[in-house]
Amino acid sequence: MVPSSGTATPIASATVPNLDTTRLPGSFNRLAWSNLAAQSAEQIGLAAAPLVAVLALGAGAGEAGLLQTAQTLPFLLLAVPAGVLADRASRRRLMVGAEGLRALSLLGILGLAWIDLLTLPWLAVLGFLGAAGTVAYSVAAPSLVPALVPAGALSTANGRLELARSAAFTAGPALAGGLIGWAGAGLAFGFAAALSILAVLLLAGLREPPRSTSARRDLLREVRDGAELALAHPLLRPVLLTAVFFNVAFIVMQAVYVPYAVNSLAMTASGVGATLGMFGVGMVVAALLAPRITGLLPFGSVVAIGPLAGLAAALLMVLTIWVPSAWLAALSFFLIGAGPLLWTISTTTLRQAVTPGEMLGRVSAVVVTATYGSRPVGAAIGAFVGGAFGAELCIVVAALGFLVQALVILTSPVSRLVRQPGLVG
Repeated sequence: MVPSSGTATPIASATVPNLDTTRLPGSFNRLAWSNLAAQSAEQIGLAAAPLVAVLALGAGAGEAGLLQTAQTLPFLLLAVPAGVLADRASRRRLMVGAEGLRALSLLGILGLAWIDLLTLPWLAVLGFLGAAGTVAYSVAAPSLVPALVPAGALSTANGRLELARSAAFTAGPALAGGLIGWAGAGLAFGFAAALSILAVLLLAGLREPPRSTSARRDLLREVRDGAELALAHPLLRPVLLTAVFFNVAFIVMQAVYVPYAVNSLAMTASGVGATLGMFGVGMVVAALLAPRITGLLPFGSVVAIGPLAGLAAALLMVLTIWVPSAWLAALSFFLIGAGPLLWTISTTTLRQAVTPGEMLGRVSAVVVTATYGSRPVGAAIGAFVGGAFGAELCIVVAALGFLVQALVILTSPVSRLVRQPGLVG
């Protein structure tokens, strides 16, 4: 039975160890390698698109914000249908199809770049299709993990996936900036497409354990069940709200960062890629330290580190308005990578623990819709404020959003959890 109200204390009483040293099975390791290739492809493509838009196609802050909107809109529109599919059918096959779609979108951008027909509208349309693949992959992957690893190893497995994602966030932007500066957009998108195809091949060989799928009922009823659980659960609700405010604020800042860095901080393409790459460096450092941190601190404190680090990162970026410095911008991205990675590991583990297995796809879809789906809102805010008032005001607005998300989680029962909750029946 899933509680809908009350404090966190009864839920926290059924616990599993924070750190598991069991060797993870080969099927999970194949998923982890596929995740590394897929995340690398995504990050190279996401970093290359605004660089090409600004440096080759002459986009300004407003147009960069609109491009960001197109690349994030599928999270709002498609996550819920993907979640229903993940609960009804094979999650592995869904991920293979999703990653194949992303590979096709990257190949399309590559082809247009080679024949010199790439435009901002084409970049936006193909970015939308690639993001549609990302949505389905993002919903299905955390739903598949509990079927591949023991319950006590969830935190370890999620940490392993986040380490792979951290490596992608580190190398992706730097590779994109370097490849574009050296040989143009074609090589960057071609390399990303090759990595995406590799992810498909790795997933194709993964053995998914058989499972009983949920009874097929009315689509709206199934969606409502997932939404009710995510919004009514006393631990999931504040996590969801915090993630919404975090993502809106982060995308407001990210939507204008490239033109802001080029025009106000006088950075080159390689410099922009290097500062964005510090996001991944922070993730790698946090992923490597995560087992020790989760072993030393209460579970709720680990969750709170992410929102607090996000707030500190936003204040550093605001400081660059008066003290223009690539180093401050780099430190900002380092913090916004390190803290939220611990957030992702801990809150994903929390969601997997308190959600019945047959509903994981739908609940994950609600989380993805509310969090990633809020990114188009942030991108639209960035496009409007940046186009009308300049990038500097966007950065201040983003800092206010980061303040709200920190307050939400610090005043919730999640921050008072001592240990990871045990799996529900």
